[in-house]
Amino acid sequence: MDEETSHKLWMPRIPLISVVDDDEALRSSLENLIRSVGLRAQGFSSAEAFLESNQMHEADCLILDVRMPGMSGPELQRQMVGANSDLPIIFVTAHEDNDRRIQALDAGAVAFLYKPFREEELLNAIDAALKDS
Repeated sequence: MDEETSHKLWMPRIPLISVVDDDEALRSSLENLIRSVGLRAQGFSSAEAFLESNQMHEADCLILDVRMPGMSGPELQRQMVGANSDLPIIFVTAHEDNDRRIQALDAGAVAFLYKPFREEELLNAIDAALKDS
């Protein structure tokens, strides 16, 4: 075993947070926030792009917009539940919809945050998601 491989065996795995939001500015901002606290982040502009990647199996937490062109956040959540995914989901939305919030939480979402939310709210939700997984 070479020195680089040996070193990697002892390094703790840094959690990967996937961000799925069609708003490029918000997605980039969330990725930067996540990286600023020492976590890894990967953004996707759509639920379909997320599904085409391997992130569903590699990510430790998913931050998911509710309303997006194409597949919505709740539709992606249903698909993931159907695939027996235990990836923790944090929903974010600019549209207050208590029925959708209740459905998302009942289906296993860790949190449902309304935009604009405080950075601390999101980081606390990520922390809770990582502790539960």
